[in-house]
Parts: sequence; structure tokens; C-alpha cells
Amino acid sequence: MNDMLNGIPEFVEAVEAGGFSAAATRMNLSRSAIGKTIARLERRLNTRLFHRTTRMQSLTDEGQAFYERCRRAMDEIQSGEAMLESGRREVTGRVRISMPVLFGRRCLAPLLLELARMHPKLELDLSFSDRVVDLFDEGFDLAIRNGVLRDEAGLAARKIAFHGMTLCASPDYLAARGMPQSVADLGDHDLAVYARAGETKKWTLLQSDGTAIDYFPQTRLRLDDLEVIADAAASGMGITWLPCWLVRDYVHSGRLAQVLPVTSRPVNIYAVWPQVPQLPLKMRAIIDLLAARLPAVMD
Repeated sequence: MNDMLNGIPEFVEAVEAGGFSAAATRMNLSRSAIGKTIARLERRLNTRLFHRTTRMQSLTDEGQAFYERCRRAMDEIQSGEAMLESGRREVTGRVRISMPVLFGRRCLAPLLLELARMHPKLELDLSFSDRVVDLFDEGFDLAIRNGVLRDEAGLAARKIAFHGMTLCASPDYLAARGMPQSVADLGDHDLAVYARAGETKKWTLLQSDGTAIDYFPQTRLRLDDLEVIADAAASGMGITWLPCWLVRDYVHSGRLAQVLPVTSRPVNIYAVWPQVPQLPLKMRAIIDLLAARLPAVMD
């Protein structure tokens, strides 16, 4: 029983850091030590967790499934530790947090406000912006970011959840224009896409055989507000690609319908903060709460 957790922190760190070398740096270990620890874990499980090449490591299907369960288990342990510590010490002080506008309003703010009700001496300064802020120059204690993280020195990060994406359109639009049968058919349809600073975001789609396709939509309708895109699609303006948490109510009400038998590679959600030797209790309470509760909001 005592051996069950051996290698799990190193495995999770290797996944979230993007490789053995980065994990070794974060954990103040050698790359060789990380590699040997994960190799021992694979032997114990009798399962290969990583595909390895000379330049990179990527998760196997079994490794991905195992990682998701390990992450949840570690989140529960950390949440339990935070609960015990918060029972001994008050969560106090000010925390300034940056988060995306719509995602923050819909998914993050309700959880953070609940935490503030639980801890009357916790001060929250929430900033809603889709811009990637500079935590050091702009004085933020914490940022919530979606997707691939930029390589920024002096920052620590923790994956707290992930969300799926889906193609959808209004039933009226599909009745008039027809249901596309393949990704190639999207070129014959009107599309509503997210664009920011003049850059249209690509759609990364996974076909039923697991093959990933980067699709670069061509359209006359480009917007930088996800909710407006959802409303445009619901009004019959075309097909769009949006987070599942956003379109869930639209689909349930019949205003939008899912399109094509394709899914999306999950988009990771991270808490990012300036690296410190010891994370303050107020910060740990916020990050642990989000890691424990946000995945349910994403379902």
C-alpha cells in the first residue's frame, strides 16, 4: 500500500510540464532521475505510459487515462490538506486574479464568490479580460489561462481542468443548407469564428479514428466574443466551434445542434502564478478549490 504513490508525482509533473527535462527542472531533480522513476512506475503497472523519442515524450492512450485519474487523486489529497490547514489558520488577505471574460463570468466567478463567503477575511480582486496579462508588471497574484501556456520565466502553473470543444449550428440552418458529412464539407458552409487582434483561431478537430485535423476556417464573420458567436450561430448565421460548457444550454434548449461525428482535443485550463518558495494559504485555498470543483462545471 505504501508503494502505491511511488512515481505518481513525477509522472504527473512530466505530463504537465511537457516532458522529463522540464519536470526535472520544476522538481529540482535530474532528467535521469525522472526517467528512471517513470520507468519503474511503468514496470509496476505493466503498462507503457509514454511514447518516447530522442526529442520528446507523448502520452499513450493508457497514459492519458491514468494521468487523468492521478490528477484527480492528487487534487483530492491537496484539497484535503488545504481543508485541514484552513481549519487551523484563517484564509486572509488580498488576491488579485486575472481570467478570461466569459469563462470567468460563467465558470470561475461563482466558485470564487462561494470561497469568499466561506472566508470573510479573504479579499478578492477579480479582473476579467481575454488579454494575456503580465503578472509581474501588472501586479496580479494569479491568472487563469486556457490552452497552451507560453514559456514565461519565473511562473509556476498547475492544470486545474480541461474543456472540450464542439461544432454546432442551428437546426434551421442545417435544414436549409444540409448537414456536412466531413470536415472538407465545411468549406461549403457559412462559418462564425473567434478572432482576436486580427488573427482567426484554427479549429483542431479529432475524427472518429483519432486523427487530428487543424482546420483554418475561411469566413466573413469573425468576432472576439464567444457568447455573440453562439448567438449568431443560434440565429442561423452558420456553423461554429465553441466550448461545450458554453453551448450546453443552447443544445438542451434546441437552439443549437451538434455537427459532424468529430470531437476536439481537450483544451487545458491552468492556474498560473509567480513562483514562490512557499505558496501562501490564501493562494493554495483558491487553486485547490478550482482544481476540485471546476471539472464538474466543465461537464
